[in-house]
Amino acid sequence: MSNAKHLYKMKLAPWALLLVAMAWGLSFVIMKDAIQKQSVNNFLFTRFAVATVVMLIIRPQVIKLINRDLLLRAGASGVFLGSGYIFQTLGLARTGAAITGFVTGLYIVLTPLFAALILRQRVSRFTWSCIAMGTVGLGVLSIHGWSVGLGELLTFISAILFALHIIALSKWSPGRDTYAMTVVQLGMCALLAGIASIPGGYAQPPDAGVWGVVIFTAVFATAIAFIIQTWSQAHMSPIKVAVILTMEVVFAALFAIIFGGETLTLQSTIGGVLVVTAMYLIVIKEEK
Repeated sequence: MSNAKHLYKMKLAPWALLLVAMAWGLSFVIMKDAIQKQSVNNFLFTRFAVATVVMLIIRPQVIKLINRDLLLRAGASGVFLGSGYIFQTLGLARTGAAITGFVTGLYIVLTPLFAALILRQRVSRFTWSCIAMGTVGLGVLSIHGWSVGLGELLTFISAILFALHIIALSKWSPGRDTYAMTVVQLGMCALLAGIASIPGGYAQPPDAGVWGVVIFTAVFATAIAFIIQTWSQAHMSPIKVAVILTMEVVFAALFAIIFGGETLTLQSTIGGVLVVTAMYLIVIKEEK
């Protein structure tokens, strides 16, 4: 019975993770105006702090589950995640959003490399072909002109950190409480974003509209999303996680067309189809 339950979770996990990619894609669109009214580090600090507080209010007894073992591993995972967001933000300030999206998405290549080096996982030719297809799709979807500078370098560092976060969760999530792991990770993200906010000082969201975006992203794109990601990674490979999460870029483009008034181009369509196909193939392959 337990084996059947595990198989069910393995089949459910990819689709749950796809919902996370959808939430992140939507957050890109709704955060666009909010970040123009408040500094990004201030926004991130408020978002992660609210998410942490909400999770503690919902389940205060989770504090009893945070022992030294969990604190060290979830804290380290949170350092990778929070630092990734900060470097991505620094890169975004120095380069275009499209290039930032593509370079960040290179964690799809870095994750299997780290999985092979750190976790000693063998990566098949079929998986590499899916990764290549997804990477080309990201490039077609995101790139409209190219230049390499400090912004791209900082963003590439964020891709390394996001890949390490995926590897860390795959290594440390199994056997540990998902909710407690998520609380510690988000608390660490809030701490790092708070430290990054110190040079410019902290200012709270300026109006009800920005607060609305903060609350939405804190609850749905942060607390719930990272609970799902942490749980999913206890039941699937880090490589599969990386490929599925690239759908964030596709959803961001789709929601920008639906809600942001952007137009659907042939280039965007081709890129999106390549990413979706790569995700579909790797998910179907691993389910067999």
